[in-house]
Amino acid sequence: MPVDYLKEIAEYWRTGYDWRKQEDALNEFPQFTTTIDGQAIHFLHVRSPEPDALPLILTHGYPSSFVEFVDLVGPLTEPRADGADPADAFHVVAPSLPGFGFSSPLSGTGWELTRTTKAWVELMRRLGYERYGAHGGDIGGGVSGDLGVRDPDHVSGAHIVTDPSALALIGRMLPEESDDMTEAQKRRLAELRAWEADGRGYLQIQTTRPQTLAYGLADSPVAQLAWIVEKFKEWTDPTAELPEDAVDRDRLLTNVSIYWFTGTGTSAATFIYEAAHAQRDWGAIPEAPIGMAVFAADEMVRYVLNRDGHIEHWSEFERGGHFPALEVPDLLVQDIRKFFRALR
Repeated sequence: MPVDYLKEIAEYWRTGYDWRKQEDALNEFPQFTTTIDGQAIHFLHVRSPEPDALPLILTHGYPSSFVEFVDLVGPLTEPRADGADPADAFHVVAPSLPGFGFSSPLSGTGWELTRTTKAWVELMRRLGYERYGAHGGDIGGGVSGDLGVRDPDHVSGAHIVTDPSALALIGRMLPEESDDMTEAQKRRLAELRAWEADGRGYLQIQTTRPQTLAYGLADSPVAQLAWIVEKFKEWTDPTAELPEDAVDRDRLLTNVSIYWFTGTGTSAATFIYEAAHAQRDWGAIPEAPIGMAVFAADEMVRYVLNRDGHIEHWSEFERGGHFPALEVPDLLVQDIRKFFRALR
């Protein structure tokens, strides 16, 4: 994180950013808390005025929060107002992951993807939703896909977003070079391997020494700011020179503020540690249909994830990156509508 840029954005956060304005905007959305499996779970819940709307649970990743989805709520719940087909309406549920933001403090150890998925199943049951869809990326992509495994009688489908950075940073995803690869694919594979070696530092720390890191994240707002904003620079649209060239600066700082005000940099790091050490069946195949939307797409993503075409709904977008709900919400909304259109 360049020191001059960090000084500039930290000073803006301290003197120019208006938290109360952002807080008022967030509070326009109905939000609730409930306790599931001993853990406080915060969630945004907005029902569509359309009577046949499909419930849709949106799950964020790291280092994000439910704030990631605020620009999706209006178009998803009220497509008629967006000039779209009212038959594409959704009731939106957007929880905060356990130990993230307002789903805190952590009630104890053991919170990771599978346990979170089971909590989401219970949350949707409590809300009275017999049939629902799921969407997410990063951790949220894992949880959304897992819902298709854990609750196939009720999940209509899971829409997952990814990008080349996710492919490089998730361990064991990149293949070995093979004879069936084109020269362009081999070059791109080498680039992604270099990115993997260079970009996994944050993950190595959080999956091995989260408590040591936690002291800095809990003690210093600048440490928390730098830890998050650097990821938004690395993972957003590769054509963006600065993070705010891809994501609105105030929205980015609202995300950081929620981590800082709730002190959940620590418990979010713990979630990453728990996920890395959990016993998990990574080979489980969801019964519910899966749709994949790839942002900042390149051919290696398809080669790794969908070479045989088993993912029927496969969309690629040149724009965007790891946080499409913040970067290119219009493209994401259109793809969510398209995927679920045949699954209602």
